Amino acid sequence: MIDKLLQNATEELEDIFKKIDDVEEYNSEKILNSFIENNICETDLYGSTGYGYGDIGRDKIERVYADVFKTESALVRTQFISGTHAISTCLFALLRPNDILLSITGKPYDTLDSIIGFNNNKSSLKSFGIKYRQIDLINNDFDYDKIRNTLRKEKIKVIEIQRSKGYSTRESISIDKIEKVIKVIREISAEVIIMVDNCYCELVGKKEPTEVGADICVGSLIKNLGGAIATNGGYIVGRKELLTLCAERLNVPGQDFEVGPSLGQNRYILEGLYFSPMVVANALKTSIFTAYMFEKLGYDVSPKYNDERVDIVQNIIFRDKDKLIKYVRQIQKNSKIDSNSLVEPSDMPGYEDKIIMASGSFTQGSSIELSCDGPLRTPYIAYQQGGISYQYGKIIISRAIKSLLEN
Repeated sequence: MIDKLLQNATEELEDIFKKIDDVEEYNSEKILNSFIENNICETDLYGSTGYGYGDIGRDKIERVYADVFKTESALVRTQFISGTHAISTCLFALLRPNDILLSITGKPYDTLDSIIGFNNNKSSLKSFGIKYRQIDLINNDFDYDKIRNTLRKEKIKVIEIQRSKGYSTRESISIDKIEKVIKVIREISAEVIIMVDNCYCELVGKKEPTEVGADICVGSLIKNLGGAIATNGGYIVGRKELLTLCAERLNVPGQDFEVGPSLGQNRYILEGLYFSPMVVANALKTSIFTAYMFEKLGYDVSPKYNDERVDIVQNIIFRDKDKLIKYVRQIQKNSKIDSNSLVEPSDMPGYEDKIIMASGSFTQGSSIELSCDGPLRTPYIAYQQGGISYQYGKIIISRAIKSLLEN
């Protein structure tokens, strides 16, 4: 059965893969042009230590990121531990006591619970007197009427949009929907800051949120834009005045972009960005292949193999705890690193439920490398992302499915 499905997949996915190749070529040209225009040199690859003064390579990286996102400014630093850290830095930079943060994509990802203050963390935004409002999606789209009414009734400082689904069951948010909701917001308020959590979504399409009106955009370098080469870091891009606040929050007031050593990471950040269109394309192909195989085997998946792709995340809905655990373990067993590890559900910082996670990665926690995880809660969904190479991805997924079917 599997062999027949593999043969069919090669034929049936060809046209879908051609569209991915077109996006890859578009984004490759955009990044290559920026490297050339900013005169990236070998001497830019080495970086700085100490305070980081005069780090020309770091400064050029930030100009390249600003080009890619078509923004005034960028902050791309190894000092960001994760995408969550970059989001936290951004929110604390932009919000002040009595300000209101409004999420219009429902409850944000679990790791923001302590940042916003859902659990009354003493270092949270809530502890500083910053208020939070939330508007849930309706049928995987924005609740435009409620957004309008909220903006008319309350003075909102920052609107947060989380594009990827996190550990929810909703669909991820497309650029077209973001563009539409930003137009609705701007009809009422020109001052509100629109911030987009862009994790897992970069380079999946030909436009980024800042190209359709978002003020500021945030993400991680061990996801899409790191190209499986960057070993840590995150980015914030957007309006210069907002980026200055973010830089001072990350560093020190009065010392914004000029400080922050790159510690030899410039080479990896630049090389990762250069390869990222290809790596994202391979991750998308791996996700589509996974969806195709599981759909044909009768499982529910989201998105379906022929749906429009917004991010690199593929949901496989098992509705069975043991099947979820078995599949994730098989991904780990067939990974390039730590294949001998038996992954177990466990407590993780920032999550309420136990999480089972497979990540046989060169870089710890690198989601752009083939990884798979999920919380142990109904309906027992595996959240799979990444795949540096489609060929490797296809081999690993096929083996995991075969093992799952054996029982």
